[in-house]
Amino acid sequence: MVNPILVALDTGDIGRARDLAERLLGRVGGFKVGLELIMSEGPKAVTHIAELGAPVFADAKLHDIPNTVSRAAYELARHGARWITVHASGGGEMISAAVSGFDEGGGGQGVGVLAVTVLTSLDGEDLVATGIGKSLDGQVEALSILAAKHGAEGVVCSPNEAPIVKKASGELLVVTPGIRLPSGNHDDQKRVTTPANALRNGADWLVIGRAITGSNDPVHAVDEIANSLQSESII
Repeated sequence: MVNPILVALDTGDIGRARDLAERLLGRVGGFKVGLELIMSEGPKAVTHIAELGAPVFADAKLHDIPNTVSRAAYELARHGARWITVHASGGGEMISAAVSGFDEGGGGQGVGVLAVTVLTSLDGEDLVATGIGKSLDGQVEALSILAAKHGAEGVVCSPNEAPIVKKASGELLVVTPGIRLPSGNHDDQKRVTTPANALRNGADWLVIGRAITGSNDPVHAVDEIANSLQSESII
């Protein structure tokens, strides 16, 4: 199994992000470039990390009219993203447009769209407050089915909902933020679990940020996580 850790380079400083990526290269499966870095440096932030040779997950969370999303997806693919995120709640036509634009920008070479279901910072009460009548699990299921129908390669969801996604469509990749070490705190996340539990639940990729990037020794933190997964025969 490929190392399932995608390190979230959540900083606005491209120098710091690149330095961290270089230090962790070969120890993790890839890197996430999020909104903070994209807004600070533009889409070239993706290029600066992708040129190191590891897959880059451009977490842009696109949500707009289909044509706009298609062109934005095209640009992110052109700058080297392996995956991009869109909000599944933008609808099927928007997801399809993202897939089309991203595929065009990547020259049809191994790129895929990940549809965000319900942010891990939300819970059932938050959904009700936004006017969504479905339960949290029901919303994740509905959006996963929509994502699969319209060509997404995978979805982003809480690790706790990975089994729901796999039941909705076994073809979808499951990418899970909300990963916390047993000794860590939840920060601003509400639906979290450990790396081992996430993989047992069916996650394919683990997006891990502060547990690694906030450590005094990020290399040691990554090795600790990987070793714990290997000791439990998960990877």
